[in-house]
Amino acid sequence: MLYYAAPMEGITTYLYRRAHARWYGGIDKYFTPFIAGRKMTTREVRDILPENNTGVVLVPQVLTNKTEDFLEIAARLASYGYDTVNLNLGCPSGTVTAKKRGAGFLGEPEALDAFLYEIYEKCPLHISVKTRLGISDLCEWETLLAIYAKYPVQELIVHTRLLQEFYTGVPHPEAYAQAVRRLHDSSSKHPPSAEIPLCYNGDILSADSLSKVQAKVLSCFDSPDRCDQNGKNDSLGETDSAAVNDPNDPIIGRVMIGRGLLRNPALARQLREKQPHPQTTAGQAQGSHAAETLRAFHDEILDGYREIMSGDLPVLFKMKDLWTYMIMAFVSSDPAQSPEILDRQNIEKHLKKIRKSDRISEYRIAVDTLFRECFIR
Repeated sequence: MLYYAAPMEGITTYLYRRAHARWYGGIDKYFTPFIAGRKMTTREVRDILPENNTGVVLVPQVLTNKTEDFLEIAARLASYGYDTVNLNLGCPSGTVTAKKRGAGFLGEPEALDAFLYEIYEKCPLHISVKTRLGISDLCEWETLLAIYAKYPVQELIVHTRLLQEFYTGVPHPEAYAQAVRRLHDSSSKHPPSAEIPLCYNGDILSADSLSKVQAKVLSCFDSPDRCDQNGKNDSLGETDSAAVNDPNDPIIGRVMIGRGLLRNPALARQLREKQPHPQTTAGQAQGSHAAETLRAFHDEILDGYREIMSGDLPVLFKMKDLWTYMIMAFVSSDPAQSPEILDRQNIEKHLKKIRKSDRISEYRIAVDTLFRECFIR
């Protein structure tokens, strides 16, 4: 199984990626937050510079619907030594989709087809694609798959939601099975000219959630009559795992993790080791080590921002964004002793103090208190 780190604008910068690789690892590829303009900003250039990304395998991501812009950015990336670029067709942000970019481009299949023809014809780099299933109806997915099948897509990362579902609601892993049948099965009605490697993306938050996704995909793939023509499979429950025997089944050989990794930086490593939580095998000593590692990870990111930013407020803005997710790693009681007590209200009090700080000295006190009084899940 290969594990990828999804990009998050403003959070998964080179400082985050480098610190994550040092303290946690387990990630085979990191993807940059998207580059949207042909004239790359100083911040975007700094984020993709090879010397700033030592120790990580990095794939830059581009968001545009203009051929000229994509090709110019790709040429710039090639000059820095990159051999692959990722096309963002997954971003659901209203400011992006209103311009028919990101997932908004999926609503213009003819224009998308013409765009892909041009960039695959002229781009000096390999091109992978991150996509959603369509705008508002799963019927759109088959049209998109037919388009992708025409091109030498280096890798197709499938976020198993529609644009209008944003990041809420239940994903559609059955649509991933549909992609396997459409892009890998030579006996299908419209066989592909070449198999396109697939990567699953969507609500991978734990080893248990990954097992459930594998069960659903395998069940639908092995029994296509249980799914309708759009890949929908209402007969599969949330906990149906009858079809999965091997958690490393090659039908899902690559997984991209987004919010799950931000909430639990150790997630990829735990998935590799098949350990749902660090405390389950080594008790309190292991929990203490997890806290020390998270603190070292945090401090490296904080120190990195202090080196490149002027003043406390810009640094704190970056760190507070990260805490939106990282706070989910904490509980009020030692989970090795009292696993049923979560008390999110107490955790939120600590987060509030972190967010209210407007000087780094105050911020450090709030963070120190959190680590002293609370525990890692």
